[in-house]
Amino acid sequence: MLIDSHAHLDNSQFDADREHVVRRALDAHVTIISIATDIPSGWKTLEIARQYELRCTTGIHPHHAEQFSGDETLQQLRRLLSQPEVVALGEIGLDYFKEYAPRQSQQKAFRAQLALAQELNKPVVIHLRDAADDLLKILSEHPRVRGVVHSFTGDWALAQKLLNLGFYLSVNGIVTFEKSQPLREAVAQIPLERLLVETDAPYLAPVPMRGKRNEPSFVRHVAQTVAQVKRVSVDEVAEATTRNAQALFGF
Repeated sequence: MLIDSHAHLDNSQFDADREHVVRRALDAHVTIISIATDIPSGWKTLEIARQYELRCTTGIHPHHAEQFSGDETLQQLRRLLSQPEVVALGEIGLDYFKEYAPRQSQQKAFRAQLALAQELNKPVVIHLRDAADDLLKILSEHPRVRGVVHSFTGDWALAQKLLNLGFYLSVNGIVTFEKSQPLREAVAQIPLERLLVETDAPYLAPVPMRGKRNEPSFVRHVAQTVAQVKRVSVDEVAEATTRNAQALFGF
């Protein structure tokens, strides 16, 4: 069994065949945590999770940080987080690469959601791109928050800092790319008990599926690369990453 700890099943790319995508994953012994990116996405993701008996998250992605309107948004997040299928607050974080929202707006939304996660004792799913220094600083302000940094692509130095803050690190199809040697070197050193695997579907399809729409059943290719890098069996990776996801998300 494997857990795809980060997929976007609400994405419109799945509208025509979502049931088949989920069925292929379940038939391959892959269960899915579907990740939301704003309030409408949160409700749609919850509906999908209920339909297919999956788990999901809710949160405001940094790209949508300007949609964060204080108490009104927090009230909606509280409603969603009270549902049993919603196991974490996410996807939240900072993105200074595309910077679709001003950095100040991203930081405000991120801090508010971390405070909510701390209050409700919910884990977080974090997006990080080109913003490591600020993200580390803000996380250090919320020492009781636990969670995972998804789509980790950093080096071992950054991995150590995040691990020291108590976070899990999740890798996806990027680790299968030839150009990702620094990431593979980091994965080789990250303790297996602190790793998760994911697809980020429909994005970032792994080798040998590059060029196709990504989907949760492809997470096995990620696990195979992690196993090769860490010189362990795929079964060991599957067992450890499943146990880690269950421990973090509480199921």
